[in-house]
Amino acid sequence: MSLLRLLVLVAVLAGAVGLALTNPTMDGYLQFVERELGKAIDRMDRSAPSREQQFIRQVFQSQSKKILQEVVLPHTKRQNWGIASRYVTQAVSTKIVVIGVAGYFIPIEGVEEATIKIGRLAF
Repeated sequence: MSLLRLLVLVAVLAGAVGLALTNPTMDGYLQFVERELGKAIDRMDRSAPSREQQFIRQVFQSQSKKILQEVVLPHTKRQNWGIASRYVTQAVSTKIVVIGVAGYFIPIEGVEEATIKIGRLAF
């Protein structure tokens, strides 16, 4: 085996180990969903009075953990592929598919629609 092939093999193995170590957990996924919900709340109708917007944000902040624990977590399945994970959530009549790799989450399907529906549950 040539030195170049050996170096490529070592680099590929090191990359795989690095991805495995940074493979997102379910807690990371829940934090991602919470951030997406927060963004959806921020994008809400900006024509509403600022007092009303502030009230909506406060309600969301106080209820977001409860929504995640009762609506998202029980309906989420994680497929751990070692170097990446696939999260499928069936909630609020929507299928959400997200890929987690290297500590990042890549929305594949249904995230925007679901964040709006879940955000409405807070009220």
